[in-house]
Amino acid sequence: MAIPKEVLKKVRMLELSTRKLVNSVLVGEYKTVFKGQGMTFSDFREYVPGDDVRSISWALTARTGKTYIKKYEEERELSLILAVDVSGSADFGSGQKLKSQALSELACLLAWSAQKNRDQVGLLLFSDIIEHYVPPRKGRGQIHRILRDLIYFKPKSKGTDLSKALHHLLGLQKKRSIIVVLSDFQTDKYEYALAQLSRKHDVIAVQIEDPFEIQPPSLGLIDFRDLETGELATVDSSSGALQAIFQKKHEKQTAELKKKLRRCQVDLISVNTQQDISDPLIEFFQSRKKK
Repeated sequence: MAIPKEVLKKVRMLELSTRKLVNSVLVGEYKTVFKGQGMTFSDFREYVPGDDVRSISWALTARTGKTYIKKYEEERELSLILAVDVSGSADFGSGQKLKSQALSELACLLAWSAQKNRDQVGLLLFSDIIEHYVPPRKGRGQIHRILRDLIYFKPKSKGTDLSKALHHLLGLQKKRSIIVVLSDFQTDKYEYALAQLSRKHDVIAVQIEDPFEIQPPSLGLIDFRDLETGELATVDSSSGALQAIFQKKHEKQTAELKKKLRRCQVDLISVNTQQDISDPLIEFFQSRKKK
């Protein structure tokens, strides 16, 4: 099926906006933070004073009469899996950008950073079902496919089941990988699956929030519709009591999420739809280098 021209235009615009940032800032940070899986032998060279004597190849030295050492290179190739929440709640946004758009931009930044480092990139889209999966591969063509899927794919369901997505990844990825879960984390009962996944892989949680969810503006009577269940409610957004409820609920949810992720040994990147999405990524990379 042919992809509409307007979708291809969006893909191109997303590519241009994110690749510039990746080339100027993120690519070096990504490579520094996400190390290879070890060192592999690459070649021999003659020994020079100061070399580590533990690297001497005694067999080649005895055969040639000259002292040689083994050279090693970092096994750089990694697999990055982007697990992106496409449930109904991702379609919310009180400003110029929906949460789903911010998630797509973040995923794109990470995908191009991985491609620049010649790593494999894969994509999992999930709601309360596994919506779509792209196995990890290398190359620009793979990144273009992932961008198209992020923008063009239409989910079949609006619910959220993060546990199902995590269990699915646990069964798919045999080799240790970097798994980035991009979601608003407005779900529960996923902690066991997340702990299991983080024992085997480097798992990072990216939480997306909209300012309205933290503290709604005073707009008087407004209709709220749950984007996952479709339920409708009318509330007075100017009410001080409602403002306090929103703030208290957000503080509780944030504290609970951080507690769960600490127990699972998973790092958290918090992103607001109204901020420059690259800033939290850069802060995360810099904080990880200090560990």
